Amino acid sequence: MAGYLTTHVLDTAKGTPAAGLRIELFRIEGEARSHLKSLTTNADGRTDEQILPEDEFATGTYELVFHAGDYLGQRDFLDIIPLRFIMSEASHYHVPLLLSPYGYSTYRGS
Repeated sequence: MAGYLTTHVLDTAKGTPAAGLRIELFRIEGEARSHLKSLTTNADGRTDEQILPEDEFATGTYELVFHAGDYLGQRDFLDIIPLRFIMSEASHYHVPLLLSPYGYSTYRGS
């Protein structure tokens, strides 16, 4: 099985997918942080393509940066949400974000 990375962002305050939210992917190697890709969520709160597809997948430490402040249209609490995680084997890594103006949660989904 080859590895790949996906996400799904849901706006829990509105009860809808978070459409139009910008996401960046970085690879972390020691102190170095390399930008790999920028994407935006579609009407379903997902990206139109895999964030890290099978042909680009490599194990290691990554960071997804969700630009919540831009999406929420406010800057009085949440702005940038960085999620750093390790992909240690070739597998499907699904990293959802449940978002509201004053909080968020994430988990390894399926």
